[in-house]
Amino acid sequence: MKNARPTNKNTKPRKPKRSPGPGARKQTDIELATIKKTRTTVAKSRATDSTEAPKRKASDRSFHTKNASFKKKTSSTSTSSRGRSASASKEGVRINKYLADAGIGARRSVEEFITGGLVKVNGHIVTDLSTRIFLEDFVTVNGEPITDRKFLTYFLLNKPKDIITTSSDELGRETVLDIVRSKYRIFPVGRLDRNTTGALLITNDGDLAYRLTHPSYEIPREYKVGLDRELDFKDARKISHGLELEDGKTGACEVIVDIKDHTKITMMIKEGRNREVRRIFESLGYDVRRLDRRRFATLSTSGLKRGEYRQLTKTEVRDLRSLVGLDLVF
Repeated sequence: MKNARPTNKNTKPRKPKRSPGPGARKQTDIELATIKKTRTTVAKSRATDSTEAPKRKASDRSFHTKNASFKKKTSSTSTSSRGRSASASKEGVRINKYLADAGIGARRSVEEFITGGLVKVNGHIVTDLSTRIFLEDFVTVNGEPITDRKFLTYFLLNKPKDIITTSSDELGRETVLDIVRSKYRIFPVGRLDRNTTGALLITNDGDLAYRLTHPSYEIPREYKVGLDRELDFKDARKISHGLELEDGKTGACEVIVDIKDHTKITMMIKEGRNREVRRIFESLGYDVRRLDRRRFATLSTSGLKRGEYRQLTKTEVRDLRSLVGLDLVF
């Protein structure tokens, strides 16, 4: 008799395993196929990553290299700019510009001081217009020390007769600076002869003065002329087309004859020759009795009595400097 396995009453009998049906086998096959597909996709992804990783690293290195090259280039550019600025400061400033900027006068007028031996640099007389001034140089004009311009100021004077258009007069005659007084060193821009009245700009802006008086800028000027006799219309036509004077032919200009009084003339010219208007009429046999400059560049004497002056507004200064291609000063 075979030994029987002891049984425990509390132990449940095991159920026999059942073989899966056809539906379950189909589902299992689908799950296995999905798992294989997923594993294949992951493997391909890893292979792709391993292939592209070196490319990304190379690209990153290329980017950093280009970036470093750009920074280096920018740095070298800024360094070269600083070098040019330093080089420019080492080259100094031409002596005529230096004196003009310091308020001594326009560049043309300060050249007379230089060639006349009135300017000293570090105690030595300088007559060479190509001389350059450096920061450490000590400059004097007529023994007076010169400092750099600190503040720009602008005045419009309605000049009266019998006043000299200079900064000073050797004969002690009254000058325009006896009328217009300022704590800054100022000078008249251009010249009006003793008997000519009207608009006169007085400033310490050397760059502006130089351009306003240079013929190449063709600054407009309007004059009221009073003649000793009526102006012939043929002569008016000659003047408008230009006349030959001892210093060359005058430029074309506008001539307007008063309808009621042919001795009263309005002229608009764009040149600034010495006594030009008077010489034009004198060349044709006329005598100029009155000459008044009503307008100069963008400025007018309207509202100013003879002998009165005023400071220019910011707008007027802006318009003047813009007219000759200069930047604003404020």
